[in-house]
Amino acid sequence: MFLRAIDRFFSHEASGGILLMLSALAAMIVANSGLSGVYESVLGSYLAVTLNGSGLEKPLILWINDGLMAIFFFLIGLELKRELLEGKLKNPRDVLLPGMAALGGMAFPAMIFVAFNWNSPETLSGWAIPAATDIAFALGILALVGSRAPVSLKVFLLTLAILDDLGAIIIIALFYTAELKIDYLYLALLPLIGLIWLNLKGAHRVAPAVLLGTIMWFFVLKSGVHATLAGVVTAFLIPLTDKWGKSPLHALEHALTPYVLYLIIPIFAFANAGVVLTGLSVSDLIAPLPLGIALGLILGKQIGVLGLTLITVKLGFAKLPHGASWLHIYGIACLAGVGFTMSLFIGGLSFDDPAMMNQVRLGVLSGSILSGLIGYTALMIASAKSAESSETA
Repeated sequence: MFLRAIDRFFSHEASGGILLMLSALAAMIVANSGLSGVYESVLGSYLAVTLNGSGLEKPLILWINDGLMAIFFFLIGLELKRELLEGKLKNPRDVLLPGMAALGGMAFPAMIFVAFNWNSPETLSGWAIPAATDIAFALGILALVGSRAPVSLKVFLLTLAILDDLGAIIIIALFYTAELKIDYLYLALLPLIGLIWLNLKGAHRVAPAVLLGTIMWFFVLKSGVHATLAGVVTAFLIPLTDKWGKSPLHALEHALTPYVLYLIIPIFAFANAGVVLTGLSVSDLIAPLPLGIALGLILGKQIGVLGLTLITVKLGFAKLPHGASWLHIYGIACLAGVGFTMSLFIGGLSFDDPAMMNQVRLGVLSGSILSGLIGYTALMIASAKSAESSETA
């Protein structure tokens, strides 16, 4: 009975989002309990991998954010390549509407954040935090609506979120690079050449590519460019089809997805979502940093996604997803405001100060929770109205 219940949970589309939410809740409970000291001490403890005194020495939180999240971005890269070559991003006409929605959903949250933090130079670097969308959370909430929502909405939201992730990757590459050490980038070219060669010959085995990708990750990390980008580059050089007609990319994506969804992302959430509530006041909630993030996720995403979708449809460049109403699209625009994983990740790149990061967590959690609740409510109302219209017809 218990094993069947576990199996049903993990087979449900919303399971990844639910587990993510539980991990974040656990982090908040621990961070505000008597275990808070242990929590901070463990995350701050140093782990070193060295050879003859040379190598990497980082606190555990950075091993999670730089190492485990590189695997997360590796999976995103695999999904992006598959969608570009044979999926939802293959046909430019299918990409236009969610692409415009994603563009608006990144630009307007950033503008709202900048408006609230313009006179606060120390927080302005976090402008990209509310621009991100959490695929697992957003799709998980949509899955809770169930079959009452049109299937086309899932495709629309998934494509929007994938393009949003692509935008986030570009932002990280361009704006969140530390002091550049060019010699390590030159060294990173060596495993990159090996990956290109394996891709061109259609290599069946993925282990050599993963090994070369890990070496490239090390050199990119040491160069100052954010190391998660090595995960994306490695993914794009995994062959879609090998010389025997099989797909190493499909096999690797299928094998990796449950580990990322049910292990890596929850670990990241537990390590990064521990907002400390002790001593918080109303003034803390309306400080420029958390307020800019929260309103960017709530209002910015709604204005950007709904606004650009409306303009694109009204100008005749695209049509609404099949069976969807404008209230459905509004609900999706709200779900796009569930930033969580990517927002916390970019927040960690923006600020080193623990007090600043606590404000980031506060803004991300409040903005994501409200966006999710509003989106779920809007989609349930829209689906109920659609059902009534069908019965009347």
